[in-house]
Amino acid sequence: MQPLNTWSWQARSRIKGVFTDIDDTLTTDGAITPDALAALGDLKARGLTVIAITGRPVGWSEPFALHWPVDAIVAENGAVLLQNSHQKVLRANGDNGDLLLKSYQQSDAIRVTNFARMQQMGQRILQEVPGTLLARDSAGRETDMAIDHSEFTHLPPEKIARVVAIMQAEGMTATVSSIHINGWFGEHNKPVGARWAVRQLFERDLDAEMDRWVFVGDSTNDQLMFEAFPNSVGVANVRRFEAQLVHLPRYITEGARGAGFAELARAVLSAQPA
Repeated sequence: MQPLNTWSWQARSRIKGVFTDIDDTLTTDGAITPDALAALGDLKARGLTVIAITGRPVGWSEPFALHWPVDAIVAENGAVLLQNSHQKVLRANGDNGDLLLKSYQQSDAIRVTNFARMQQMGQRILQEVPGTLLARDSAGRETDMAIDHSEFTHLPPEKIARVVAIMQAEGMTATVSSIHINGWFGEHNKPVGARWAVRQLFERDLDAEMDRWVFVGDSTNDQLMFEAFPNSVGVANVRRFEAQLVHLPRYITEGARGAGFAELARAVLSAQPA
């Protein structure tokens, strides 16, 4: 990982879009920091596309898709796309609110079947791995499940590995973020979700314009994005997972979490045409 200040002006000047993780990349201690929120707004104000991509559930992500200065949020590790249409709708109470458009990678029937299987898996993990807890945001999940390891409880590495092994043995994809162990049935993941989002939103091929995008993240759950994007950045707290990462980000910020994201935004904006 090279210091962010070694990222060339030429490469930064080509950037027209930003994909960002949320937890411990935009947020610090569970909340977005003022500098990170301002950085999102600054990127949007200069005409860049900003898409958050997260393992968080769709229900948790909906208010942020509506109110943060982002073009969209890809939730549940690439499974669900949330887009603020900026069209006002009249609610039952007479208030006007923005219309949120929701798209899924999987069909309704597949989601229903997979949801039932994941509920069974959750109960099995709780029984077989002492000390495990479902993530508190589980009620908002539609296409995946999550076990808490660092948000409201702490699981040692051997128990995290045991949960991952149980999920994988049952044919699930399993990833470890900075706070949760996520598991789901299906072939999607963050890079698949990123490509899908660009097709859905803009009818374009992300792979054909990859050098015009940057991804910023912080954990093992982001390593497929680090691998896919030539312009990949880890906020400083990614070092917590450095030994576990097969694919490291190319660059690393000096600041951690929200401060690191703000640092990345400044680096991109400083090279944009006036």
